Amino acid sequence: MEESLALKRKLVILLLAVVVAAMMPKSALGQIEEDRPKAPATAPIYKYVAFAGWGYTSINQVNQSRSGLQGVSYSVTRNWGRFFGITAVGGHYAWSVTQSNALVGNPSMDLLLVGPEIRAPLFGPLDLFVHGLLGGAHTGNVSISPTVSFAGGLGMGMDYNLNKRFAIRLSGDDIASSFTLVPYASGDSPHKRWNARASMGVAYRF
Repeated sequence: MEESLALKRKLVILLLAVVVAAMMPKSALGQIEEDRPKAPATAPIYKYVAFAGWGYTSINQVNQSRSGLQGVSYSVTRNWGRFFGITAVGGHYAWSVTQSNALVGNPSMDLLLVGPEIRAPLFGPLDLFVHGLLGGAHTGNVSISPTVSFAGGLGMGMDYNLNKRFAIRLSGDDIASSFTLVPYASGDSPHKRWNARASMGVAYRF
């Protein structure tokens, strides 16, 4: 008889424990902290960006020239972090946009410029960059002096990011240089010539 009563008491206690456990909130049942969501991975920072594409430049240092030149533009940028880099910009322009340059022969122009570049995300896949450039400009196939002039200017552009490595780039600059006022004259000239420059092509990060 006593064993039967003891068994009944145990069953009652067990049932009460089950009822209490069912009524308790889930937070009280388990004290194990849930895993925190992982922070979203940031985009990788690549040290170098190479660009190549079509380019245009005016050629105001050549008198009687009513047209600009088109050719190839290229650049390499070394990045230090996500927002700052040093860029080297070059270009070879030798094909007239129209036939008006035939008045003064067949001029060409080469540029090599270096300077700091600052970039920042604009919105969505668009990145904006601004750079200041110093270097030299060479005018070929015409008797102009000096054939190579100190040059420099400012420019900006945008990258439309196709993925982490490739982007479509559109940029423009205004580059100052100093050549003689009259073609075929000798001697240096302090007179500046400003040439608008534009480029469009593909950038690759690595």
